[in-house]
Amino acid sequence: MSKFTTSQIRNICLMGHGGSGKTSLAEAMLYLTKGTDRLGKTPDGNTVCDFDPEEIKRQMTISSSIAPVIWKDIKINVIDTPGYLDFLGEVKQAVRVADAALIVMDGKAGVEVGTELAWDYATEAGLPKSFFINKFDDPEARFQKCFEQLRETFGVSVCPLLIPMIESNTVTGFVNLLDLRTYVYDKNGNHTEGAVPADYQSVAEEYRDMLLESIAGTNDDLMMKYFDGEEITKEEATEALHEGIISGAICPVICGSAGKMWGVEDLLDTIKESYPRHTAKKVEKDIDGGEIVIDKEGKEPALFVFKTVSDSFGKQTFFKVMTGNLDNSMTLKNIRTGTSEKFGHIFEVKGKKTTEVDSLACGDIGMIQKLVNTDTGDTLTNMNIKPFRQVEYPTPYLTMAISPKSKGDEDKIATGMSKIRDEDHTILFENNAETKQLLISGMGDIHLDLVKSRLKSRYGVDVDLSKPKIAYRETIRKSIQAEGKHKKQSGGHGQYGHVRITFKPGEEEGLTFTESVVGGAVPKNYFPAVEKGLLESMQKGVLAGYPMVSLAADLYDGSYHEVDSSEMAFKIAANLAYKELVKASPVIMEPIGELKVIVPDSIVGDVIGDLNKRRGRVLGMEHIEGKKGYQIVAAEVPQAEMTDYTIALRAMSQGKGTFSYAFVRYEDVPGNLAQKIIDEAQADEEKK
Repeated sequence: MSKFTTSQIRNICLMGHGGSGKTSLAEAMLYLTKGTDRLGKTPDGNTVCDFDPEEIKRQMTISSSIAPVIWKDIKINVIDTPGYLDFLGEVKQAVRVADAALIVMDGKAGVEVGTELAWDYATEAGLPKSFFINKFDDPEARFQKCFEQLRETFGVSVCPLLIPMIESNTVTGFVNLLDLRTYVYDKNGNHTEGAVPADYQSVAEEYRDMLLESIAGTNDDLMMKYFDGEEITKEEATEALHEGIISGAICPVICGSAGKMWGVEDLLDTIKESYPRHTAKKVEKDIDGGEIVIDKEGKEPALFVFKTVSDSFGKQTFFKVMTGNLDNSMTLKNIRTGTSEKFGHIFEVKGKKTTEVDSLACGDIGMIQKLVNTDTGDTLTNMNIKPFRQVEYPTPYLTMAISPKSKGDEDKIATGMSKIRDEDHTILFENNAETKQLLISGMGDIHLDLVKSRLKSRYGVDVDLSKPKIAYRETIRKSIQAEGKHKKQSGGHGQYGHVRITFKPGEEEGLTFTESVVGGAVPKNYFPAVEKGLLESMQKGVLAGYPMVSLAADLYDGSYHEVDSSEMAFKIAANLAYKELVKASPVIMEPIGELKVIVPDSIVGDVIGDLNKRRGRVLGMEHIEGKKGYQIVAAEVPQAEMTDYTIALRAMSQGKGTFSYAFVRYEDVPGNLAQKIIDEAQADEEKK
């Protein structure tokens, strides 16, 4: 049985730029609390949170993972998230069930793109935030510079809590500003507590005054004490810090070194004393924005499934107990499917290790295996409520064609992709009937390379990724009169069909077919055959074999034979007339989409220059309300020029830029590019 109650549980999401030390911090927390017997390191491939073979190989976090840390009778569910943008979906899942965000920052690098993005994601999710400035054992780390950057970027809610104590340009320990206690470390990592040295007193008092000012702002009584110069006790400060973190008025900054475990103990104490419990929110939101009251004593639980892992060992379903309490005697209904799921075996998870428990309290996180009819985003409960608010996944725009290296393995790809899609909702997979390609879309090149690797390692299919074909169209730009005659005699009944058709550009998307035959030159019963023949012919254009669109055809004359004419003969005659469209100024058309790019003001010029190179038309720019220093650039860009835009924009904006893209219409391809498309189509045809 899980021995932790709701008041003893904290759910903390580690966020930040790639390489800032999130996984190392989780490892330090585990080792310090005796959750592990050795301090794992990412380069050694032996950390608790990065256990997937791909994570070990690439030395980076790919999937969010959970590591419960037990500290002074408190259970801290540490959720380690990826810092690389390709795996944003994993971050979105984690913030959906976390109760607070701890943004990890590199003390040498300062505020990076990933720091800003983590702040934005946590703010969007309504999470209280704090910072852990990591790697302060490095001589190049500079607290004052980092702190000023944080305040400049994120505002005055950022306040110091644990600052480094520096002697002769070297960090020797830390000062906890709540009680002005110091922690001085020796070369073996052991620390001694004491008072602030006289030569560091003024620095400590300066930063403590910032902390007290922030704390005083949480209630009127403390504000009066602060202005009257009265002492604010540690107990008062701790409680005010707790309230300030929950409300967002205070974002504390803690310094340390995950590698040497400096400052980690103070961080754990702060999480225990001041970070919010699940019940601090009081309500959860349902899918329509309505409120579901959190009842920590409730006997009827409601669970939200935030993550699914589907591998060769089966399906693992990760959930958070949103309200009520769960035990292993319960059967809950999936609101989406209406099916019942029995919770006979409930597990706590630490990295890849699982421990069976009898129950989980409101706010806790657990896992259950082999739920066949339950997927990510589902709500499980017997209560009459709407499903919980879903995870908002980003749209993947980097699309590649995927093909097996061995012929006949297409089914293996489909099977593997179905399971990969179960656990990663930022991957799209489709069989494009028009281009006859299997397509996958992801968040970036590393994301798609990971899918490729997993298809091989998990599902035994080796694949190639290539540039996808563009779904071009063809149409005509002038009117012509065309004739088609099919006449064949081969003993017995012959074949005879003869049509004269006026072709002109149509006003609608497909074929507009009319007939103006007089005198019965072509009997009415053959009109449908002529129309069908044209519709079949339009599947392939006369220039490069792309579908013909917006074509008007009027059957105005022809002839027939009483014995030899047939529907098939008139279909063939219509096809022969269709081939005359090469004389009707045929053109190739390409899909054009509306692009909206959100980027910092400083690179708007670079973005516009790049769009011009992509044959884009900039429609306008405007500042974004609520996102200072950013603009939205609207443009129309051919789809053929967008295949690598995810990667290009990320490089231009250092990851700060985002975009959306949606098809709007087809337009003529410029002549020089059209000839290239025709040549490529002919080359492909010759290979068949």
